[in-house]
Amino acid sequence: MLLPKKVKHRKWHKGRRARTGIATRRVELGFGSFGLKTTEIGWITSRQIEAARKVLTRYTKKGGKIWIRIFPDKARTTKGIDIPMGSGKGAVDHYVAPVKPGAILFEIDGVDSASAREALRLAGHKLPVKAIIVNKS
Repeated sequence: MLLPKKVKHRKWHKGRRARTGIATRRVELGFGSFGLKTTEIGWITSRQIEAARKVLTRYTKKGGKIWIRIFPDKARTTKGIDIPMGSGKGAVDHYVAPVKPGAILFEIDGVDSASAREALRLAGHKLPVKAIIVNKS
C-alpha cells in the first residue's frame, strides 16, 4: 500500500474546503493514452488505490505501463469502539487521497484500446467515486 514516508504533522484536521469545487491539477493526461477521471468528490484510501492497481496489472498481464496520479498523504484517525467520548484525538488509522471532479487517477499505455478501456472500467469499480474513461485525442 501507498504510505507517506514522512509527514509534517502526524494528525491533520479533517478539512471542509476540499469537499467543494473542481480539480485544477491533474486534469489532463500527462503520460498514458487512456486515463480514469473522477466525476465526484471523495476520499480514496490507500487500500482502494492498491486494489485498482492490482486489477490494472492483472488485466493487462503486465503488458502495459500504468501510472498512479494520486497519492494518499492525508491521515485519517479513529478511536477504538469501546473508548468513551473525550480524551483527545484517536490514533492514525489509514491515509487517504482527497480527489475533486476532473482529476485523473490512473493512466495506462502500451495496450490496445479495448484492453485499456476494460481494465480501467474494472479498476473504476474498486473506487468509491464515479469515474469515466478518457483518451488522449
